[in-house]
This record gives sequence, C-alpha cells and structure tokens, in this order.
Amino acid sequence: MIYQTFAELYDELFDPAMYAQWLDFVRREIPTQAGQLLELACGTGRLGVLLAQDGYHVTGLDLSDNMLALAEEHAEQAAVTLPLLQGDMLDLSEIGTFDAVTCFADSFCYLPDLTTVQKAFTQVAQHLTPDGTFLFDVITPHQTDDVYPGYMYNYRDEDRAFLWTSYAGEVGHSAEHDLTFFIYNEDKDAFDEVSELHHERTYDLADYQQALAAAGFKHVRVTADFGQTAPDAQTTRWFFTCQK
Repeated sequence: MIYQTFAELYDELFDPAMYAQWLDFVRREIPTQAGQLLELACGTGRLGVLLAQDGYHVTGLDLSDNMLALAEEHAEQAAVTLPLLQGDMLDLSEIGTFDAVTCFADSFCYLPDLTTVQKAFTQVAQHLTPDGTFLFDVITPHQTDDVYPGYMYNYRDEDRAFLWTSYAGEVGHSAEHDLTFFIYNEDKDAFDEVSELHHERTYDLADYQQALAAAGFKHVRVTADFGQTAPDAQTTRWFFTCQK
C-alpha cells in the first residue's frame, strides 16, 4: 500500500485504545441528550464516529483537508451522520453555537504560545451555550520536561517502519517530535520516506486556569487518567471539564 499523506500514516498507527478512553471521558461528563457537540481538531474522525455511534449529535472541525477526507471515509464506512467542517479553532465566527465542545489529543499544545491558547479558549466560550460543557486535555510539564527528552519508539512490520524520537524544545515546557515513516513501494522495490517534525508546548496548571478564567469559564475541574483520578506530580496529561 502506498500512502499519499501523513494523515493516512497517523490514522493507521494511532493507538485505538485512546479513542475508547476519550469516549468514556465524554460519557462521564456529557449526557448523549445534551444537544449538539463540536469536536475541535477532530482529525481522522475516529472519535467522532464513536461518539455518533454512541448517540451524540457530533460535528467535527479540523484545519486539515487530508484529515477531514479520512474522517468522511470513516463516517461513511460506519454509516453514521458526522457533519465535518474545515476551519481554524482560532476563528469560529462562521459556525453556530454548541451545547458541548471537546478538544483532545493535546491539540492545544500545538499552538505557539499561551496567548494563542487563550484566544482558542475564548472562541470556544463564545460558541458554547450558557450551560454548555467544554472538555479538553493537554500534556503536563512533567511530560515535556521529564518524559519526552530522549524518548524513542520504533515500530516495524513487513512493509513499513516508524521511528519516533523526542527532544526537549527550545523554550520551557516544550518538546520536539521527529516522526519518520518508511513505507515499502512495490513499484520502486524500495522504501519511501515520510517525515515530519512536530512541536508541542505546555504550561503550568495555573496558567491554563488563568487563561480559562479570562476566556469566561468560571467553573473548571482538572483531573488525570481520563477524568478518573486526581492529578499529582507524576501526571502526564491533565483533563479539563469547564463551564461558564
């Protein structure tokens, strides 16, 4: 199989167990009868499909055409209704209001700075009903500062290999991920290389709480382990449940 986009590679190798855990988190925080749910940075639609199958009225939004094309395929294969929008989470002016908004897979950590993160929070608040719920997750400084530097993961099967190496970033609480895929090309009897460098940045918990307050969220609860435990010094990802 010849892959044309990084989105296809991402979709093929992402751990499906995480989608089930995000689904469980949403189930605990948002009832299916809550109304319209917007999934920001919906990616290839794997979670959106699960949400739709579970009875949620979900709409997916993503910046990437390639991700949305795969999301449409997955929705068709699953025979679910999953409206998809191409858009930037920093400008939601063209969409309506939703009863719930989610944003997972550390998507806010790919924004360049805290000011931009706060802008995204403000956009969510402006497009959330007064009683709506906003769920998201981010990696913690423990993850960027202690876990990621020097982290390596390698995967290989008959016709592909995946190399993931992480380094400390140039600014505080940041990391760089060097992702390289080698995919066997039958036509050339050789391996094609597909590489991307991903930058992530996170902030202290108090910074997120201040940014949420500035965006208009008055009730914020922070948990770990997909909402099941209280965070501690070893927590690698925070989960936020926010209301205005």
